[in-house]
Amino acid sequence: MVAPEFVRMAAHPLRWQLLTELAGSDHRVRELTERVSEPQNLVSYHLRLLRDSGLVTSRRSTFDGRDSYYHLDLDRCGTLLTGAGAALHPALRFESRPAELPLNGVRVLFACTGNSARSPIAEALLRRHGIEATSAGSHPKPETHPHTIRVLREEFGIDITGRRPRHFTADRYDYVITLCDKVREVCPEFEDEHRRIHWSIPEPVGYPEFVSTANEIDTRIRHLLPVLATAARQKG
Repeated sequence: MVAPEFVRMAAHPLRWQLLTELAGSDHRVRELTERVSEPQNLVSYHLRLLRDSGLVTSRRSTFDGRDSYYHLDLDRCGTLLTGAGAALHPALRFESRPAELPLNGVRVLFACTGNSARSPIAEALLRRHGIEATSAGSHPKPETHPHTIRVLREEFGIDITGRRPRHFTADRYDYVITLCDKVREVCPEFEDEHRRIHWSIPEPVGYPEFVSTANEIDTRIRHLLPVLATAARQKG
């Protein structure tokens, strides 16, 4: 019997390292090369295998089109991992159960360039879970994009009417999450220790793109919540 796909992909030591790095943040090839201390051609080869298996996706950087950001599809990982457990024994079919997560005391900043679309969407979607979240931009636009207000209201029942884009302020955060490739290069380092995460998400244009962008951000936030719960327990 052939081993399940997730086992075959994850069992290789270098691919496991790559999966581990991408579980925390989107990265470019050269960053992954530095983190795993392996040659770029070898890293690129194993990234291609992970991409072909559907575990990893890639997008061209909107800051430098010569670069690509790699992203780990955690939903796909969860599906394949569940299948691997069930293939070994029915009792090992993992069931996802909603849990009450202790999230008090953790502060998150979402950073974007204009702070009118992706970052306010992320702020609103994380706030509904009781997290102290805010968002800001390196070059804030005059107004929040009307599609941002519409998609949050129509798809998630959240009203942010009257919200205006903001610039970075020197506050204390536990996590700083950049959502566009350009702002990742210019986002300031804050005085207090914080974890930097990058989500490489293109700027939406039409309303259908705003819907897909909001859904992607909502998925990423769903996977972020257990990480924030761990940080909250450690602080408490």
